[in-house]
Amino acid sequence: MNIKEYDYLIVGSGLFGATFAHEMTKAGKKCLVIDKRDHAGGNIHCKKIEDINVHWYGAHIFHTNDKSLWDYVNQFTEFNRYTNSPIANYKGELYNLPFNMNTFYKLWGTKTPEEAKEKIAKQIEHLKITEPKNLEEQALKLVGPDIYEKLIKHYTEKQWGKSATELPAFIIKRLPVRFTYDNNYFNDKYQGIPIGGYNKIVEGLLKGCEVKLNTDFFADRNYWKGIANKIVFTGKIDHYFDNCYGELEYRSLKFEVEIHDTENFQGNAVMNFTDAETPFNRVYEHKHFEFGTQSKTVITREYPLKDVKNAEPYYPVNDERNMAILKQYQLLAEKEENVIFGGRLAEYRYYDMHQVIASALIKSKTELK
Repeated sequence: MNIKEYDYLIVGSGLFGATFAHEMTKAGKKCLVIDKRDHAGGNIHCKKIEDINVHWYGAHIFHTNDKSLWDYVNQFTEFNRYTNSPIANYKGELYNLPFNMNTFYKLWGTKTPEEAKEKIAKQIEHLKITEPKNLEEQALKLVGPDIYEKLIKHYTEKQWGKSATELPAFIIKRLPVRFTYDNNYFNDKYQGIPIGGYNKIVEGLLKGCEVKLNTDFFADRNYWKGIANKIVFTGKIDHYFDNCYGELEYRSLKFEVEIHDTENFQGNAVMNFTDAETPFNRVYEHKHFEFGTQSKTVITREYPLKDVKNAEPYYPVNDERNMAILKQYQLLAEKEENVIFGGRLAEYRYYDMHQVIASALIKSKTELK
């Protein structure tokens, strides 16, 4: 019998891989986590600049309705009371997000929910949209042409690199519309940022587990497959199978980080730029995620990026073409012995953080049975 050195080789130290490794290490299994980057944590990694925790791969706000998941992440560090209340900037005009009574008042001067509902109803009555066929129709049905033109259309088309009429309706269904004066973007009961940054969560998850950074699984796949009884793969599923059915499509992001010699650059953690002319989609001011009082500030401009050849894939393009390709890879994955596929890239799904953790917990429990 060939006894392997490890029970599990975990490819990728993002939230899925780190959570799976944590659960298996707790159960007495020997795990090795490898990652091609020079840090653990995947896209939730933070860098300390000017004593500010900078979300290096874009803003991450933890939110969930599941108390067990909230308790799970809070075992590693305390979370603060940060509430996500982004501001939309349309050619210098500022609006509250998500769409709520503050937004409607700024646009139309409406002061009651009834007035706002009447305004939207009047704007869409002539459109006769019953079953929205695309994102544009879905958005128009939800909030009417004023909000669509100023706050949705151009921002979304920048993000996806496609006309809103080419995008599926479901993308916009996540967007909250409220007839209250509530600027809290998420409806979830639990929300916050880990005090001291997300690295504390990752360090807690990987405690007691062997980790090798700057290590590419694909540089010597046969070697890595030979040292463990099972592999947990969290990278791109199409890459694992050598793109034999073609590459799955993603949208990516580019970040520009700047230090400013001022205490407060924009007065808010997240500002969305919703016009077509501004090339970036968002500006983050990181100190506001943790209510910082540092003398300087750090901002990040987030640019949408189509070419992911040399960039991190962020958003799966879940259209019919890509989903058909994914099904073929999923059939191969089912036949792959002793390999567990998990996480946003291996499952080709846009996951929020709590969903990634939940998926890893379910798969680790299934393994331990």
